[in-house]
Amino acid sequence: MNSYDLITIGAGSGGVAASRRAAGYGARVLIVENDRVGGTCVIRGCVPKKLMMYAAGFRESLREAHAFGWDGLDGRFDLGRWAASKKAEIDRLEDAYRGLIADAGAELRAGHAKLVAPGTVEVDGQAFQAGRILIATGAAPARDAIAGLELAMTSNELLDLRELPASILVIGGGYIAVEFASILAGMGAQVTLAFRDRSPLRGFDPDLRVRLAGALEQRGLRLACGVALQALERVGPGYALLRADGTRVEAAAVLNATGRRPTTAGLGLERVGIETAPNGAIAVDVESRTQATGIWAVGDVTNRRNLTPVAIAEARAFADTEFGGRPTRVDHRTVATAVFTEPSIGTIGLSEPEAIALGPTDVYESEFRPMKSAFAGGAQRTYMKLVVDGRDDRVLGVHMIGPDAPEIVQSLAVALTCGATKRDFDRTLAVHPTAAEEFMLMRAPQRRTAA
Repeated sequence: MNSYDLITIGAGSGGVAASRRAAGYGARVLIVENDRVGGTCVIRGCVPKKLMMYAAGFRESLREAHAFGWDGLDGRFDLGRWAASKKAEIDRLEDAYRGLIADAGAELRAGHAKLVAPGTVEVDGQAFQAGRILIATGAAPARDAIAGLELAMTSNELLDLRELPASILVIGGGYIAVEFASILAGMGAQVTLAFRDRSPLRGFDPDLRVRLAGALEQRGLRLACGVALQALERVGPGYALLRADGTRVEAAAVLNATGRRPTTAGLGLERVGIETAPNGAIAVDVESRTQATGIWAVGDVTNRRNLTPVAIAEARAFADTEFGGRPTRVDHRTVATAVFTEPSIGTIGLSEPEAIALGPTDVYESEFRPMKSAFAGGAQRTYMKLVVDGRDDRVLGVHMIGPDAPEIVQSLAVALTCGATKRDFDRTLAVHPTAAEEFMLMRAPQRRTAA
């Protein structure tokens, strides 16, 4: 029987990161993957989605260019040509991931892995043993939120489209839904975004949610919100969404963006005593250990913070602890997040309601028209917020919607993680003229709450 120090199930961002680092410590590592190497982020998630976002963004850029004196830039978007270029780039990245695995000295094996006994993994009928097993199988689109949802395409299929539908219904109110709704509208499709809540992005700061909804509507998207969704049906060449109030929303195509579920079916978890949550998630402790001795899990399969950098951090912490002699834990409390809509969102830390629930809170805000947009006659606005502890002046949350928000908040995440105070922001000299300087120029709180 083949024996290893570590068997990793899943060659996505988390699995590859853990395997490479463990191999770097001298471990003999086997990675098993039943699909393409690179996982959701590289193959059918973050990377192709952002490439699509860039493509959609040129529409507004071309409009603004005319206001800045450029002529002859009118164009027609060719989704098929973009898809071909995207495929070539994803193929290149997959090859790069395979190279990273090989360079690290880890072994990659194609096939379906399942746990058959403690320390034993079977891959298409062949058994392998290891002292440690890491599950990093990620998540996949959920398809059962409402009746008939299986009729809709998911983000997987959307990213392979070669023709843009004239109209499309996006079902969901989370970040995947709003991102693709924004992208498709930027490409020229008529988009309706349908969700049950009053505003999209549940769990985000309320001011970001309200402003994103307004910005999407300003760009021509229709928001069918505030009513429960019941069923999806085929109607002639298109589709109809039935809502609880009796109304119907029709479109030529439908995108199911109702969320994702951990990929745990068929792994044989029951054979080693690992129970899963109703959505399939594997419970782990602060060091990513499962209920079963010798088995760990990282990334979206654990349903903690489902972000690629979190999966990578968890994976590296596992390898450092188990193979590097450097016990490491990931702090999931303060994680920066981006939403790649138009306008984009960047956020980290506590929302205003979350901070108020903990005690006295000062809220600083700034809202303005970005210089570039204002010059071109656009109506787009940027909104920034600092949520500050009213007792010790520590910055608890940084929130922004507007151009370059993810890039700006990523930099400010360092300050928040280091425990910066509002006074630290005040004594930082601004770079002018930039949008980011507004975070340094907020002098008086817009509102204060007592204990």
